[in-house]
Amino acid sequence: MNDKFFSLLGLAYRAKKITTGEELVLKAVRRKQTSLVIMSTDVSESTAKKIRSKCEYYDVALCEIGTREQLGGAIGKESRALLAVLDKGFSKKLSELLG
Repeated sequence: MNDKFFSLLGLAYRAKKITTGEELVLKAVRRKQTSLVIMSTDVSESTAKKIRSKCEYYDVALCEIGTREQLGGAIGKESRALLAVLDKGFSKKLSELLG
């Protein structure tokens, strides 16, 4: 299951439908440009609390999966803690893959 998830994540990134980094992810959430935020399981507690709070307030789905290295590897980067999916189609399919 995770292989398909990470493969689709890479495809979405190559299609330029993903933004990364705390500030850009928060900006996408505030502007309602995303319907899914993906957070690694090894982010700091303060970052996790801030992201959970924003996603809840703006009614954005949040999924916690993988490590920073797994998320980064999926999109061809070194390590990424936060990703925002900017396309509803990709968001829906990624959510389905998570069950």
